[in-house]
Amino acid sequence: MTGGSLGGGRPAREQLSALRSLLVLSMLLTRQDDQARILQIVAGAVESLGPARTEGIFLDGQWQDAGGGPGWEAGSAPGAPDGLPAGGPDRAGDLSLDGVPWACAYSLSSPYGPSGYLVVGSRSQPASDEQFLLEVLGQQAGAALANARLHRREREQARALQAANLALRRSMQIHDRLTRVAFGRAGQDGIAHAVYELTGRAAAIEDRFGNLSVWAGPGRPDPYPRCDPDQRDRLLRRAMTAAGPVRDGERLVSVAQLGGAPVAVLALCDPGGTSADAERVTVEHATTVLAMEVARLQSLAQADTRTRRNLVLDLVAGNGAHASQVLNRAQALGYNLGRPHRVVVATLDRPGDDDGFLDAVSRAASAVRVGSMLAPQLHDVIVLADAEVPWEQFRSYVVTELHGRSCRIGVGGRCRELDEFARSCRQAELALRIQRTLGGPDQVTLFDDLGVYQVLATASDTTAMERFVTQWLGPLIDYDNDHGAHLVLTLSEYLGCGGSYDASARALSVHRSTLKYRLRRIREVSGYDLGHPATQFSLQLATSAWSTLQALRQSPGGTSQA
Repeated sequence: MTGGSLGGGRPAREQLSALRSLLVLSMLLTRQDDQARILQIVAGAVESLGPARTEGIFLDGQWQDAGGGPGWEAGSAPGAPDGLPAGGPDRAGDLSLDGVPWACAYSLSSPYGPSGYLVVGSRSQPASDEQFLLEVLGQQAGAALANARLHRREREQARALQAANLALRRSMQIHDRLTRVAFGRAGQDGIAHAVYELTGRAAAIEDRFGNLSVWAGPGRPDPYPRCDPDQRDRLLRRAMTAAGPVRDGERLVSVAQLGGAPVAVLALCDPGGTSADAERVTVEHATTVLAMEVARLQSLAQADTRTRRNLVLDLVAGNGAHASQVLNRAQALGYNLGRPHRVVVATLDRPGDDDGFLDAVSRAASAVRVGSMLAPQLHDVIVLADAEVPWEQFRSYVVTELHGRSCRIGVGGRCRELDEFARSCRQAELALRIQRTLGGPDQVTLFDDLGVYQVLATASDTTAMERFVTQWLGPLIDYDNDHGAHLVLTLSEYLGCGGSYDASARALSVHRSTLKYRLRRIREVSGYDLGHPATQFSLQLATSAWSTLQALRQSPGGTSQA
């Protein structure tokens, strides 16, 4: 190819006409922002500048569909054809094409555009001015392509920025809506309905076991499906380790956590799997608000529990110095202390094995509706009972909640005034201690049913009672202490069972022959005729007094006081 001069070719008038055509093409190309249209204009303009024609346009590593000559279909060549200039993208060079006497490749490159060539062919080599015009056309085409790609990137960036702005505005709307729910204390119901309003999809809130707490929107299942515990645990583990909501069948699921433990599950119905980023953002924000709500409820529950516990302990300890203050504290909890009450004390048969004991008593109290005011002590749970219930049924509920572990229950006398709660509590504890002293299976003991024990226990001076016990049972007590025997207890059960061998043996959990042996030893040691009615009466009163003294000498935990 010869240099880019206008001399030595066509007449000046034709050259000026060609230049005007090139100028018009340049103006036309600068107005284009579509690559395909630019290539069509360039391919069609070649023949207007001289005898050459477009054989093809090679761009971005392949032939483009721009009306090229036969044999050069779009995308038919895997790479640049043989003979393209190797001297750089800005250089033009001659080519050898089958059936084309003369061919040349003109660069379409520009500093910010694509790399490619305009390939033209002719029956003979064009004049230098014609080749110059083709070279300028290639440069103008490269600039137009670079400009088109720049505009395309700008449009893409504008669309991306617009989408990002829309997503940001949507995210802010979601955040604001759920923040109002959180600060408005709308609870879990408000969270679920906000998710439904924001997404147009039904939403559910479940506890960590899969039980439905709240449903918002149409299509609530009835009954609500229950899931397999193992499958539920796998879902929770998967959702807790994921970066966002996870799919669970036809739902999007997210887990609210406190301290790394699952406390609630938010599920968004998505049967078609069409949820987009906005729905996922809504679920994520709502899960955060749900965790905050659960934490708030737990904090309130703990505060309520502490307040109830402190009130109960103050009442049974007799610390309610000002009745008005105590009544106000109860009223703040929505509790009426003006109703008649009994103080109930529940204790485990084996202290120390008290994991979950408070929860078991609380659930049992709720089941039989005995009362809602509870307080744990070292090994006991105190209940303020505002209703008369089948007390053995209450104990059975506790045992069931404890999965078979046994417990004893003492029920104090009725109290109608605030200063009587402490007395009722002492009576319940005394009933428990007498129950332990008398032995036998775990059961409920009402102070009101203690009979003679109640009379003996309420005596202000026990000196006469102790002298009476020593007078009638002294030798038997000494024998028990010396030999580790249980003659006094055996005598107490025998007399309490009306002299029945079978009933006494069952109460003592011994064989009938063992009972007969012990009774024979009792006669030998004491010298009493157990068949004499007056003797029986005195001995039964003495054993009752002995049991009462044993109970009075014990602490509430059941250990003897020094």
